[in-house]
Amino acid sequence: MRDYLSWRQADCHINNLYNTAFWALVQKGDVGTTEAEEILKGTVASQKNEILFSRFGINYNDEPEQFKKGSVLFRDYGAVSIGSTISNAAEQQGEEREFSKKRKEKEKKRRSKAEIKLQSMDIIRDHFWEAHPWLLTDE
Repeated sequence: MRDYLSWRQADCHINNLYNTAFWALVQKGDVGTTEAEEILKGTVASQKNEILFSRFGINYNDEPEQFKKGSVLFRDYGAVSIGSTISNAAEQQGEEREFSKKRKEKEKKRRSKAEIKLQSMDIIRDHFWEAHPWLLTDE
């Protein structure tokens, strides 16, 4: 799942950079859509950035993150997982203990009320996944 979502975010960035350059050419550069396509055909990111900056004074890095990275919608459960946890004493001995059935249900209920967050952030690098490890579990 992580690879897929990372790929989608990279694709979002690629598409947004193209569309930002395309529409700048059409709306501010007085070229038609076909000509804009021809200008951008075969260009790489650095060339699109150069077109934006040199022709229109647009620094793509200053564009809002939501356009460059897209929007990430997720439940913010916190770092406690359902099913098992490690107590301080057990942690020192490297042992894991199970929650009681009642405790599991209580934790499940708490997590079902988790806050839903909408953010524009980098999900390609490790930081997001390290801060939200439960997103990659079955819990």
